[in-house]
Amino acid sequence: MPRKRGNASPRETFPLISALGREQFDRSVNIASHDRWAILSFLIGAKSCLGWDEAGGILGRKLIYHLRVKSLAPEIRADPALVSAAKILLPCASPVVCHVASSQPKKEWPLAHWAQFYKLASAADWSLVFTTARGEREAALMAELKNLVPGAVILSPILELPLFLAVLARAAVFISGDTGPLHFAAGLGVPIISLFGPTLPSRWAPIGTKHVALSGSACGCDGNLFACASPQHCLAEINPERVYAALCKMAGEN
Repeated sequence: MPRKRGNASPRETFPLISALGREQFDRSVNIASHDRWAILSFLIGAKSCLGWDEAGGILGRKLIYHLRVKSLAPEIRADPALVSAAKILLPCASPVVCHVASSQPKKEWPLAHWAQFYKLASAADWSLVFTTARGEREAALMAELKNLVPGAVILSPILELPLFLAVLARAAVFISGDTGPLHFAAGLGVPIISLFGPTLPSRWAPIGTKHVALSGSACGCDGNLFACASPQHCLAEINPERVYAALCKMAGEN
């Protein structure tokens, strides 16, 4: 949709809605839960609409959604042809993959916390590997992390999504904030530890028994902000010892 976070663009949106309506779709599937997508499903005139069955929202949302689901666990399969290439990139067995960056800095765990967590886990012989997205800001984050923990193993950004999924599938545990790779790992069936602050785990945490969601303090920032504006970042309230304890508990249960 032609919109930016917190800024709708009706002049650009309505021509797209008209074009979608002319397609006369049999079904609309609403993966997100925002009211605007319910309205979009209604406006394009799809004969049947699938959406989330949850309380609240605009009046008539349940009438818009003819089919409703309470929960939906994603499933992703890595390409078996890429197993060998993934082993070259990630040769260690049963690694803990830690994804540092997010598209929004407010969703990132502080680097000092990652560094302390690395020391705790490495002392117990865990194999940790750090990943990030491409981009100058992400590269700067990893350079700073390298200074904090010189011995850390850092993977270069993997630009091809199928190969990235094959690498993620090798992880014993995946740890990150609320970002795309977290949900990729969950879909692949990798046990994950997710770190939540600006977003609610009750709404956005992956579904399944192998996933643990840790929450920081309540976030007082505007949801449309790119970076945290609070004096104390809510994610900083999740201390490294708590994440390490979750990792140890997860290992003991598997």
